[in-house]
Amino acid sequence: MECSVSSIGDNLNRVQNTIDNTLAKTGRKDSVTIVAVTKTQPSEVIGAALLEGISIIGENRVQEAAQKHELIGDRVRWHMVGHLQRNKVKQAVHIFEMIQSIDKVETAAEIDKRVNRRLDVLIEINSSGEDTKSGVEPAGLIKLVDSILPLNSIRIRGLMTIGPFTDNETLIRQAFSLTRKKYEELASRYRELEIDTLSMGMSADYAAAIEEGSNMVRLGTVLFGARRY
Repeated sequence: MECSVSSIGDNLNRVQNTIDNTLAKTGRKDSVTIVAVTKTQPSEVIGAALLEGISIIGENRVQEAAQKHELIGDRVRWHMVGHLQRNKVKQAVHIFEMIQSIDKVETAAEIDKRVNRRLDVLIEINSSGEDTKSGVEPAGLIKLVDSILPLNSIRIRGLMTIGPFTDNETLIRQAFSLTRKKYEELASRYRELEIDTLSMGMSADYAAAIEEGSNMVRLGTVLFGARRY
């Protein structure tokens, strides 16, 4: 069911309580950033979320994001969390301050060609091995990063993954754990980079993701209810 605009604040409070309790459970002293994913949600929902303190909006499609960005502008930070097609890059670089879904050097090179500033990116890892998911294979991470590093306008900040589509918590945690290990490897190997973002976890699995080390979660349904088609 859809949630009403008036319930967003209550939903956000529940999410924040879950985050705080999970951090306390694991003994972590850092924080977790919420990216509010507003795919198919209207601009008034984004406006209500901003009033409740949301500062980052995640969108899956460039065209939809462009329509919302035209109305809302830079009152909020915009993250691209879906697969980015090369033919959408020219438009995307004017909207998003972070692209969370880089898995090919060709896409990064197109961004480098089109952008006139440093743009933050996350490398998307296919941690579940599912053929339906985008993302570089974990074994190919270092090769991809080495290919992207010469691109002066691209700033790699960390990794992103989507957990497997399953109710099996063991498999979900294995995917998150693998991504965290690759994240730690990335930070250790490239000390000259500002590796500080591990984006794992969505509405159904964000608590498990935080327990496995995530410091950024991408939440839609748990904040806004079912998508509006």
